[in-house]
Amino acid sequence: MHISRRGAAFALSCGMLASLPAMAADEPRYNQVSLRAEVSKEVARDLMVVTLYSEAQNTDPGKLAKQITETMNKAVQQAREVKDVKISQGSRNSYPIYDTKGQKITGWRERAELRLESADFPALSKLTGELLQDLKMGGMDFSIAPSTRKASEDDLLKDAVAAFKSRAQLATEALGGKGYKVVSLNLNSSGYPRPYLRSAPMAMMAKAADEAAPAPDIEAGTSEVSMSADGLIEVQVP
Repeated sequence: MHISRRGAAFALSCGMLASLPAMAADEPRYNQVSLRAEVSKEVARDLMVVTLYSEAQNTDPGKLAKQITETMNKAVQQAREVKDVKISQGSRNSYPIYDTKGQKITGWRERAELRLESADFPALSKLTGELLQDLKMGGMDFSIAPSTRKASEDDLLKDAVAAFKSRAQLATEALGGKGYKVVSLNLNSSGYPRPYLRSAPMAMMAKAADEAAPAPDIEAGTSEVSMSADGLIEVQVP
C-alpha cells in the first residue's frame, strides 16, 4: 500500500512536469514597441508684459537714490489707478563711475525697473505711453496667460491620448498582432512663440500720450501649444 502511494505521487509529478512545456507554448507572446504621438494648436497670446525703467547719475549717491525712488514711486501710484494691471518691481542696481584712468570715482549711476502685466492691451498701452514721460522702455512682450495655457493643454491632452491609441493600433496591425497593452505613457506640453510685429513703437506710444490720441493697436501674435504622448506598448502576436 505504501509503495503504491509513492508510485502514484511520482506518476502525478511526472504528469505535471510534462504539461509545463505545453502550458508555456500556449501563453501569449509580446513584442515591445515605443511610440510617440503629438498634437498642437495655435493659441492667441492674451497677456501683455511691459518693462519700464528709470536710470540717472549723480555725484551724490544719496541724492541719486532719492531721485530714482521718487520717480519709481510716482510711476507705481499712477499704475495702481489702472484696473487689471499687475505691478511688480524688477531689479535695482547702483554702480560707481570712474575717471578715464579708472582710479577715481567721479559719480554714481543707478537703474530701477518696473514690470507691468495685463490682458487689457489698450489700457496697458495707454498707461505705458503716459509713463514714458518719466521712464524709459525696457521691453514689451506677449505671452499666453496661465489660465489660458492650462485650458488649452487640457483640451490637447485628450487628443494626444487618442492619437497615441490610434498609432498603437496601427503598429499592432502592422506586426500582425491580436491586440496590445500599454506599458507606460508620458504626456508633456510645450509652447513655441511665433514671430510677430510690434505695431506700436515706443515713440508712437509716447506721442499718443502727449496728444491724448487713442492708443495704437497692438498685435500680440500666437503661440503653438503642443502636447506629446510618448509610451511603450506590448503587442500580442500569434
